[in-house]
Amino acid sequence: MARVLSLFRHQPFRVHVGRRKPALCKMSMDSRARMVFAAAVEAVQPDTVVRQSIERKQDSVIINGHTFTLKHNLHLVGFGKAVLGMAAEAERILGDHLVKGVVSVPHGIQQTLQQNGKDHLLLKENSRIRVMEGAKHNLPDTDAQKAAEVIKQLASELTEEDLLLVLISGGGSALLPAPIPPISLQEKQDVTRKLAGAGATIQELNTVRRALSLLKGGRLAHYAHPAQVVSLILSDVIGDPLDFIASGPTVPSEVWPEEVLSVLEHYKLLNSLPASVKEVLERPSPSRSHKTNESSRSGRVLNTVIGSNSIALKSAGRRALELGFRPLVLAPGVCGDVRAVSKLYGLLARFACSREEPPPEIAAELLKLGPEVGVESWDLCRTMQVLGEGRTEGWGSTCLLAGGEPTVELTGKGRGGRNQELALRVGLELRGMQLPPTGPVFLSGGTDGQDGPTDAAGAITDGGLYEEAQAQALDVNNFLTNNDSYTFFSRLSAGQRLLVPGLTCTNVMDVHMLLIPPIPINIG
Repeated sequence: MARVLSLFRHQPFRVHVGRRKPALCKMSMDSRARMVFAAAVEAVQPDTVVRQSIERKQDSVIINGHTFTLKHNLHLVGFGKAVLGMAAEAERILGDHLVKGVVSVPHGIQQTLQQNGKDHLLLKENSRIRVMEGAKHNLPDTDAQKAAEVIKQLASELTEEDLLLVLISGGGSALLPAPIPPISLQEKQDVTRKLAGAGATIQELNTVRRALSLLKGGRLAHYAHPAQVVSLILSDVIGDPLDFIASGPTVPSEVWPEEVLSVLEHYKLLNSLPASVKEVLERPSPSRSHKTNESSRSGRVLNTVIGSNSIALKSAGRRALELGFRPLVLAPGVCGDVRAVSKLYGLLARFACSREEPPPEIAAELLKLGPEVGVESWDLCRTMQVLGEGRTEGWGSTCLLAGGEPTVELTGKGRGGRNQELALRVGLELRGMQLPPTGPVFLSGGTDGQDGPTDAAGAITDGGLYEEAQAQALDVNNFLTNNDSYTFFSRLSAGQRLLVPGLTCTNVMDVHMLLIPPIPINIG
């Protein structure tokens, strides 16, 4: 294992951190962790990402290096949980050329934003953009279907002179349901629900969704042809795959009926398909996919990710540097079972905090665990190299950052979410290590501010968690078995470890943070 790590030692990694301001030294690691998390969330606010991605120059707009002429030819559509704030900012910048628009947003979002003092994310009273609310409980419904129909109609009326700005964020798929007639919305939902229950992968589910939809899989771009289509996307999917985010309504993709039938046959659902679904799948392959691909090849469709987990982590790293830490990003796509992910962070903490050369078994175990949690061996080797050099050369405190979306196996009926459960499990992994400020601190938080059905985004933990719980007669294992992490952290020390940022109005998955103090080295 030493030989593997030596491959990365020929060019030492060096980061120069200026002297910390005296005030920072007095701040607790807990407080600084919360500030770094806040910076990550702030960087992906819906209005912020739109403002940073659109450059207005008189009667033209520059987006991702492409210039588009504005001549009262701008139309706007959007769908997703964060789209209202994106639309409000787009109208502030480009409103003088906006003809009309329509956005499909979650039920009750306007009232929620008002109640939380987020008026800057609301449209003006004289806005040219129509707001349609739907998808109660994040499920497609008739209100969302009506919005999808209005969006399709707007796109269908455009000409070659028009510019269609499409705003997309997480939750967009449920807010743009448009089953191909004669399939009903209920029938389409039943098919996808049965597939999910049978264990279909997200790729297989998306394949079927696109095949049964009028707008998914690039078909919204088809309806807008020959207009110029520009999509600004706030990604909530690991790796930012354009065809996955809201099922890719502006990303051309050919879905063949044979491919869909193969998926349905594999999960033994062919015989139970509604007659309407069979009718659609038995039709000849639609020529519209050729037209959609043609519009894309001719440069009439531009898809740009303007907000993502990686962008949030970069901002978090900058804030960590300001707070006296050396930032280090592990990976933006941590996934897999929360138990394996907690093991990963526990091993990394012990590797980083070792006062002597860490046992080679730790590095070997980390590399073995990597594929299970979505972290490449290269990233783990690079991270261990930097942590090792930081320890031996005395670089001071380190802020290890990662993002992603782990999963939790439900075994109980308690309240909680993946971030709070991860923090609880990492707390157990850190048991026996020194307490802050001379020991590590771990934070896990959802950037949407809501971890499961709770008002917390996540929690903060350290090596003293287990003893603290014992002293307060809280049985950690019982809470874990019942998936009741929110109740645990609420009762532990009056909820001081909970991370409660309130309504964030965005979502780019989760942020994981491991703060590592300066480690004194044993010599000789």
